[in-house]
Amino acid sequence: MIVKIEPLAGFCFGVVSAINLVEKELKDNDKLYCLGDIVHNNMEVERLSKLGLEVIDIERMKALKNTKVMIRAHGEPPSTYKLAEENNIEIIDATCPIVLKLQQNVRKGYLRMKEIGGQVVIYGKKGHAEVVGLVGQTNNEAIVISSKDDLDLINFDKPIHLFSQTTMSKEEYKAICNEIELRHKLHNQNNNQAHDVIITNSICGKVSSRSKELIDFSDTVDVVLFVSGKSSSNGMYLYNLCKAHKEATYLISNKEDIKKEWFEGCESVGISGATSTPRWLMEEIMDACISIN
Repeated sequence: MIVKIEPLAGFCFGVVSAINLVEKELKDNDKLYCLGDIVHNNMEVERLSKLGLEVIDIERMKALKNTKVMIRAHGEPPSTYKLAEENNIEIIDATCPIVLKLQQNVRKGYLRMKEIGGQVVIYGKKGHAEVVGLVGQTNNEAIVISSKDDLDLINFDKPIHLFSQTTMSKEEYKAICNEIELRHKLHNQNNNQAHDVIITNSICGKVSSRSKELIDFSDTVDVVLFVSGKSSSNGMYLYNLCKAHKEATYLISNKEDIKKEWFEGCESVGISGATSTPRWLMEEIMDACISIN
């Protein structure tokens, strides 16, 4: 049985940069606080915790003073930086450059919408760390939508500036955009001074390109083991995409999840993962598959 890892699977550069910062800090310090899980993968979080990374929430941060706190790749709202300043906390900022640019664009969009009585709409997973950071750029006034079921939250009689969380499905975002434009047109068909709908394509290119790469890779093997934490929105999207294309696709988080019966009559196994899945974990799973064979 041939076992191989998808060449392009694994951490995106934003996560790689964040983890490199952690490891660099922990070379000189026994402990470093991180606001939330640095990556949505329990195995990697456990590895880094053994090095001295301690995950905290915003309530715990409020009680800290005169220390260092890392901000992960997902980014944080302005209120977090204000708290750090008040408590003399040094921020180790690992916000992904793509997310940081999006935060800045959302802030600009919000200020423009504020001037003309419009609204900022963010397509994303409600409560997701990145979305919380984006909403914070709008004084917590942005409307968050996760599906077409949420579109009634939007006032189509007002201007709209639409953004997306960077890790959402490109295809689903396009469908949401089309529906919003259609409803806006219907609401304003008798209005000669119809307000604008501004759409910003803010999905990460690395994430959007993964869809085709994964499907193409799945066609080269009999069975796909997709490695991801269930809390990873990117991971669950890619897994479901692959599962719909190839029935013999299985979601696992570590080698203990592997079932021998998956490989009956199988000649090749492919291993892939989310942009939050470490390469070392996929290699560990590959070794486990080889030993089963």
